Amino acid sequence: MAKFALLIGVSEYDYQDEHLKPLSAAVKDVEAMQRVLVNPEMGDFAASNITVLKNPQPQVVREAIFHLFFNRQKHDLLLFYFSGHGIKDEKGYLYLSTRETKKQNGKLVTPSAVPASVLHENINDSRSLQQVIILDCCFSGAITQGMTVKSDGTVNVQEQLGGKGRAILTSSTSTQYSFEQAASELSIYTRYLVEGIETGAADKDTDGWISIDELHEYASTKVEKAAPAMTPKFYPVEEGHKILLAKSPKDDPKLMYRKEVERRINRGNFSIPARRLLNSLRLQLKLTPEIADAIEAEVQQPYREYQHKLEEYETTLVEAIAAEAKLSETTLNDLRDYQQYLGLRDEDVVSIEERIIGQQKPTVAIEQTLGIPEQNQNNHFEFEVVTVNAKGEPINRSRKRAEFFSENLGNDVMLKMVAIPGGKFFMGSPEYELERNYSESPQHTVTVQPFFMGKFSVTQNQWAIVAALKKVSIDLNPDPSRFKGANRPVEQVSWDDAIEFCARLSNKTGKTYRLPSEAEWEYACRAGTTTPFYFGETITTYLANYNGYYTYNSGSMGESREQTTDVGNFPPNPFGLFDMHGNTWEWCQDTWHENYYNGAPTDASPWMSENKERLLRGGSWNSNPWICRSAFRGKWVSVVLNDRLGFRVVSAVTFI
Repeated sequence: MAKFALLIGVSEYDYQDEHLKPLSAAVKDVEAMQRVLVNPEMGDFAASNITVLKNPQPQVVREAIFHLFFNRQKHDLLLFYFSGHGIKDEKGYLYLSTRETKKQNGKLVTPSAVPASVLHENINDSRSLQQVIILDCCFSGAITQGMTVKSDGTVNVQEQLGGKGRAILTSSTSTQYSFEQAASELSIYTRYLVEGIETGAADKDTDGWISIDELHEYASTKVEKAAPAMTPKFYPVEEGHKILLAKSPKDDPKLMYRKEVERRINRGNFSIPARRLLNSLRLQLKLTPEIADAIEAEVQQPYREYQHKLEEYETTLVEAIAAEAKLSETTLNDLRDYQQYLGLRDEDVVSIEERIIGQQKPTVAIEQTLGIPEQNQNNHFEFEVVTVNAKGEPINRSRKRAEFFSENLGNDVMLKMVAIPGGKFFMGSPEYELERNYSESPQHTVTVQPFFMGKFSVTQNQWAIVAALKKVSIDLNPDPSRFKGANRPVEQVSWDDAIEFCARLSNKTGKTYRLPSEAEWEYACRAGTTTPFYFGETITTYLANYNGYYTYNSGSMGESREQTTDVGNFPPNPFGLFDMHGNTWEWCQDTWHENYYNGAPTDASPWMSENKERLLRGGSWNSNPWICRSAFRGKWVSVVLNDRLGFRVVSAVTFI
């Protein structure tokens, strides 16, 4: 087996603008990757088999990609690495920048960059069964957009990313920016890739080898601590996660000490017992205090970076308030941009904002923009979001916060409506997604205006109160559900019933309540994610209520509860919405269309026709997991009742 690598770093741009600023780290990233790959004790790549391009022109990149994948043997290991600006076109396709990349009128001049499709085509044409793609750039997760394989017939959905043994590592999702590491010469993601190889710390199972999934897990864990708003992604195919990229030292005292430091550290510090255990281990391993201190400092670095960013944000906020007694909308927007630049999430800075600004914290202005009634402003809740890998194992837990208002339906029964921010997203599923359906094609960009959505699907106690209100068009059964429980979702309600519910609720409150459009539902469900589920690459029965006797991706079998469960029993998505996967199907406004070709709205409005079948989303307690995916589309005749059918309501941001 031979190993070949193509390393590309773009730090300089001939046509600089606000979007294409120099990236000093990119070329240094390439040099660092070359250093660990060529080291015989690490990557063990032959120097002659590594091609390095620094600030290349587009045609040079295209030719180098061709030569990396062309005429390779089945067992050759191929590595493609890129550090620089990643840019998306209007369709959401990723382009890799070159030194000649430029924009005109805010739009990418596409010949000046290299489309990811060039990479796709060469990957698919290669005979190599071991391919590693590493992208350290903004929007790098968009690499999978449009990725297909050649086929004479139907493509196996489990091979949508191509041949056996492919692994794609990205520094961010398809919608996120990547960040350069403060106080470091390298980009943050690459820094920890290199560190994981160079120190051997990425060898999690201590077998003397660093597999590609071990390396990504090590780097992404470090990135999460230093820049929480940045989410590295890993897309393995077939046995791609098992590709062995580098060697690691066995029985090395420094590595043994580092692993213990990693195990004992808690938010950047060590407890008194941990400190004494580490001191004892240092003596046992015969390490000098200087070496031990250097290892500890390196392990503590992500925590220190995070703390430094919090201090930077706090200082900036204090100075902004000193300049403006009440922060203007322009300043608030600038503040949010600076927060994003630092790689901080809203939940990272909320305590700083509340401590410094108190009741006039920036979120008030955001609430006013969204149209939350004054008496309901400052209502928010915090929650934990769980992300899992393809096996269903948690790989990240993060704290988030969402704004909401409460509608008192009577008898102290509250309807909680969560603020959903506006934005753009790719509706439908990419062609590589496992077990996707043709009806989810083609992926297309949809622009969504801000709105409110029920935190939970409508419950049986909420239904009973509204069903008792004055009739608008049709009668409502006050207790239709098969599975009884005040806080269980109402089911056995038709689309017509749900429309009547919304009409009665609107009359009672003076606000407009309705069913979500299909686009609004998917946008709210995804909550900024691009994976099959908002939990990640799969789901488990610890995360949602579905038929756990079936599995998705590499997930494990779970239980099948055979009935609905109380709303809110499972972790929410990043918008703070619960049970968007499973429990009950949810009606949407739209009528059924076979796919998104020929007229699918791009403004998130409902897509209507004379068809009697209506859209359903989310799956139910009885659904196989692939049916519960964010992109899956179901249908049912509008008048039919079923113990798997429920709904949740939405409301516009403007109140009447």
